[in-house]
Amino acid sequence: MEIQKASFFRVPPEVFYGIGAAEKMGELAKPLGKKALIVTDPGVSGAGLLDEIKANLKSSEIQTEVFDEVEPNPSVETVEKGLKAFKHFEGDFIVAVGGGSPMDVAKAVATLYTNGGRITDYEGVGKVEKPSVPVMAIPTTAGTGSEVTINLVITDRPNRHKFPVIDKNIAAKIAIVDPVMTLTLPPAITAATGLDALTHAIESYTCTISHPVSEILALEGIRLMGAYLRQAVANGKNLEARDKMMTGCLMASMAFSNTRLGNVHAASTPLGGYFDVPHGVANAILLPYVMEFNVLGDPQKFSHIAEALGEDIYGMTEVEAAYKAPEAIRKLSDDVGIPKSLRAVGVKEEGIEDMAKEAMTSGNILVNPRAAELEDMISLYRAAY
Repeated sequence: MEIQKASFFRVPPEVFYGIGAAEKMGELAKPLGKKALIVTDPGVSGAGLLDEIKANLKSSEIQTEVFDEVEPNPSVETVEKGLKAFKHFEGDFIVAVGGGSPMDVAKAVATLYTNGGRITDYEGVGKVEKPSVPVMAIPTTAGTGSEVTINLVITDRPNRHKFPVIDKNIAAKIAIVDPVMTLTLPPAITAATGLDALTHAIESYTCTISHPVSEILALEGIRLMGAYLRQAVANGKNLEARDKMMTGCLMASMAFSNTRLGNVHAASTPLGGYFDVPHGVANAILLPYVMEFNVLGDPQKFSHIAEALGEDIYGMTEVEAAYKAPEAIRKLSDDVGIPKSLRAVGVKEEGIEDMAKEAMTSGNILVNPRAAELEDMISLYRAAY
């Protein structure tokens, strides 16, 4: 009988989930203050998604101002611009609207407002001493899950370095997770963010510090996203598919926020720092290669992943079934239009060794199901190139 060792499980924010949840944001925001800075990106701002949000907040007598300068792989400089905007507005709290980039910038701004310094001062785990300003997170993608995690990732562009800040004090106060907010998301972004969320589920499930609660959430997240991502990409207005993707993403995010990830994230982070590859695209390209490498580290779990992704594994050995998991991911990626190689997204081969060295410094390497050395990471980059 296997005995489970003691482990923590946390979901820091209050989560209000479901179709129409966003309609309640004004009511939920009342306890947070009277002035809210909305942090978002030009795409969300241009899509008209902010009109209803501002109207909802106004109905609760909350003043708003918009900071919509967040870019993919957001920079230290963008965080500092956002902090300046928040201070100038004299805001009480922040409303983050968008994918992972706006949510990470909002959490970074909120952290600096109460803790001071630069966001680079907090790189790593457990360095944020004071709770941040309240953040209400409203995702418009089923992707990073930043709305419910204790993580944020920012890019130091001059040093080509993308780094995490991980601390319970940076988590959002409230997450409003409404599938309706994803209905206008373009197919390519739906595909990339969906594979990002699927990567979270797969790496959380297979990492060496997973536990029963995280595994249940991660495996069900894999099942839901594997079944509904194609439909969400094919028809963005398919509310059932959007709902199932959002549910799967939420499960994956709660899982990995209580474990860690693996070699996909260790390798994808330098791709953002060196070549500005969007995070979801980087993960999606790397995922099947890392899964193939990892199969021997835990064939039982990878056979479970294959089955959750709809593969018929009846009559196969455990290892044979396990190798069906990366095969299923390749088919899914092809169907939703993920670029087939790192070369196709502007990565230069001469950067591989430097990126591999940086990848080896990631804490995710330590919990990957199969031990990896520098040469292994170089080989994974080259295979995906």
